Amino acid sequence: MNDSALRLALLTYRGKPTVGGQGVYVRHLAKALVDLGHHVEVFAGQPYPEVDDRVPLHKLSSLDTYNDYYPARKPRFFEYKSVYDVMEAASFATGNFPEPMAFSWRAYGALRNRGREFDLIHDNQTLGWGILALQRAGWPILETIHHPISVDRRLELEHATSLWDKVGKRRWYAFTKMQSQVARRMPHVLTVSESSKGDIHRDYEVPLENMHVVPVGVDPDIFKPVPGVQRVPGRILCTTSSDVTLKGLKYLLEAMAKLRTERNVELVIIGKPRNESRTPQLIEQYGLKDIVTFVHGVSDQRIVELYSECALAVVPSLYEGFSLPAVEAMSSGVPLLATTGGALPEVAGIHNETCFLVPPGDAEALASMMHTVLDQPELRARVGAAGRQRVVDNWSWKHTAVRTVEHYRAVLDEHAASPRGRRA
Repeated sequence: MNDSALRLALLTYRGKPTVGGQGVYVRHLAKALVDLGHHVEVFAGQPYPEVDDRVPLHKLSSLDTYNDYYPARKPRFFEYKSVYDVMEAASFATGNFPEPMAFSWRAYGALRNRGREFDLIHDNQTLGWGILALQRAGWPILETIHHPISVDRRLELEHATSLWDKVGKRRWYAFTKMQSQVARRMPHVLTVSESSKGDIHRDYEVPLENMHVVPVGVDPDIFKPVPGVQRVPGRILCTTSSDVTLKGLKYLLEAMAKLRTERNVELVIIGKPRNESRTPQLIEQYGLKDIVTFVHGVSDQRIVELYSECALAVVPSLYEGFSLPAVEAMSSGVPLLATTGGALPEVAGIHNETCFLVPPGDAEALASMMHTVLDQPELRARVGAAGRQRVVDNWSWKHTAVRTVEHYRAVLDEHAASPRGRRA
């Protein structure tokens, strides 16, 4: 391929930035690709992503069974307007999470006859049967897998509190079997870290030669120390876009309960608990209601200010495929305390130099490290500055976009040399 501008269809089955890193990825990657001169159109399911004004957004509406206000609601018969709605409802009725499968078929319906309008499809971890159908129809496809959701499934089952809970989680995560089968049939896969690459190979059996690592980014000109904002002694910040077992929030709450017996501390959580979450009960159980505050629905600028106000940022996750909250905190100049779960050491760097690291799932280690670090302001300042420099040197959305375009062109070169022929 030459260096001409590309016409890209970017797919995401749910893309609201506040429901996870996938939404942040779509929003910022699309903008960075347009900044490079390419044409990007986003095809998305609910909750819809926020996109740049230059990026057309095609809303592929669903039955929205897992929305913010009425999760796991039962759709009424009059809501069924297409065969895709019937498929979604049937999957939902079995206790499965239906969005990836149903969205993939909606995307197939939206794109199957538009092959002349786009050069390539970039799918953001839908991994549904409809994506496979688009590939078989002759579309060149680049697939991004942030990490295998089988990891989430495994951790949720390990932490299930009852047999009924375990049965429910097995049914809900049944879609991971589909994702595994689709993933191994994708010849071109991007992932965000070497850790995720190994996990995808192990869990989804995607050949290593089919995968390439392109880390996600952050905007260091947005996420930076805010002049004039003073750090609040003892304030700890945690960003968790999805209150699930994987994020390890319960271990941070337990650590806060230990820490508050020794000193004055407070915890600000950027995010909100799910309706079915045990987080509110844990806060009550540990007597933390007076020191825990949830913040959500605020602007990027307010999030940056919150980083500048805290003494320490904590990522207590049991596993991360990359961790945008980690690089956002580091870019903001905040000293970062993270676990060694998944790709976090790969992202955060060296203990006591660019970050502080503890084992995942260890509340005692979290509490001990927080206690030690909060007593050493000079160490926090040094590590915070080194962490920001690590981000500036390694990660930005422009870097992500440039490297992603390299893989677009490689996919198109291979496709042009194949006998598939032109699409409809």
